[in-house]
Amino acid sequence: MTAPGGGTASVAAAPGAARGIIVALGVVQILTWGSSYYLLAVLAAPIAGDTGWPLQWVVGSLSLGLLVAGFASPRVGALVGAHGGRPVLMAGCALLSLGLLVIALAPSLTLFALGWCIIGAGMAASLYDAAFATLGHLYGASARRPITSLTLWGGFASTVCWPISAFLAAHLGWRGACLTYAAVQAVVCIPLLAVALPAQGRTSGPRGAGAGRPPVVLRGAELTSFLLLGGIVTLAGVIASTMSVQVLALLNAKGFSLAEAVAAGAVLGPSQVAARAIEQASGGRHHPLWTMTWALGLMAVGLALLAAGFPLIAAALVAYGAGNGLFSIAKGSVPLALLGAERYPVLAGRLARPALLAQALAPLGAAYVLTFAGAGAVLGLLVMLALGAGVLLGLLWLSR
Repeated sequence: MTAPGGGTASVAAAPGAARGIIVALGVVQILTWGSSYYLLAVLAAPIAGDTGWPLQWVVGSLSLGLLVAGFASPRVGALVGAHGGRPVLMAGCALLSLGLLVIALAPSLTLFALGWCIIGAGMAASLYDAAFATLGHLYGASARRPITSLTLWGGFASTVCWPISAFLAAHLGWRGACLTYAAVQAVVCIPLLAVALPAQGRTSGPRGAGAGRPPVVLRGAELTSFLLLGGIVTLAGVIASTMSVQVLALLNAKGFSLAEAVAAGAVLGPSQVAARAIEQASGGRHHPLWTMTWALGLMAVGLALLAAGFPLIAAALVAYGAGNGLFSIAKGSVPLALLGAERYPVLAGRLARPALLAQALAPLGAAYVLTFAGAGAVLGLLVMLALGAGVLLGLLWLSR
C-alpha cells in the first residue's frame, strides 16, 4: 500500500491497529492526568494535614510543575518531530514515576516542590500536547479524528482517578497513594506505550520535521495564524485553569453552599464528554475552526450567565463545560489544519508554552482578585478574556 507523498503506510494505518493506538493512548492519558494535574484535588488537604506544610504552598506546587511544563513543551514537540512519540511519551511517564516517588518520600516542602518540578517535565512529555503531537506525527493531515477520539478518553481522567486517589489515601495514606501512582506509570503506562505505539514514523505520508531538517520558521500569513492561535490558546488556558481550580470557590462566594456548589460543578465533566462525542459523531465534516468557534461561543455564554447570576447555574456550567470540551479538540486540530502536518509536532510544542505558563499563574491571580474584589470581578474578567479570544478568532478567520 503506497501512502501519499511516496511513503509506505505502516501496519498502524489499519483500522484495528489505529484503534489499538487510541485505546493505549487513552488509558495512558487517564492515568497520567489522574496522577499529575488532578492529583492534588484529592491529596492536597491530606498532605497539608499530615505534614503541617501550608496548604497554599502544597497546591502551589502544581503551578510550579506547570511552569516547568511550559518551558519544556517546545523541546518536547521538537523531540516528537525528530524521534516519534513513543520514546517521548515513555520518557514522560518515567519522569512522572520518578517525580511521584520523590514527593512520596519527601521529608520537606523543598523536596516536595522538587518532585513537582520533575512531574512538570513529565506532564510536558505525556499529557495532551505531547499525545496530540504524536498523533500528528503518526497520521499527518488525517490526525483530526484520532485527536477527537483521544479527548473522549481524557475526559474521564478525573471521574476515574479522583475516587481511586481518595480510596488510596484512605487506606494507604497520601504517600502510599503517590507510590502507587508511581508504580502504575512504571508497570502500566510505559509498557503499554512500548507495545502499542510504532517505534517511529508516520502511518502515512512524509516524515515530520526531525533530525537533519532545518528549523521550523514561519513567515507572513503562517506567522500571523500562529500568533493568533497562540493568543487564543493562551486566553482559553487562563479561563480553563481558573475555572478548574476556583469554580467551587466562585460558587461559594455567590451564596451557594459547598454541597450545592459540588452538585452544580458535577455537570462539567459529563458536558465536556458529551460535546466531544457530538464532535466525534460529526465525522469531521466541517473545518476545525468551526469547532473552535462553537467552543469559545459556548464558554463565553456559560461564563456570562454565571456572571449575570443566571438562576439555573447547572445550565450555565453545562454551556461552559461543553465549550471547554470542544476547545480541547480545537487546540489540537486547528493548528494541524492551518499550519500543516509536516511541522505539526514542533509547532504544537511551541503553542503549548504560553498556554501552560498562563495556566500555572492564572489560578493564583484569580484567588487574589476573588479575595479583594469578589466572585463577580473574577467572572467578569473571565468573560472579557473569552470575548478577547473571540476577537482573535475573528481575525484568524479573516486571515485565512
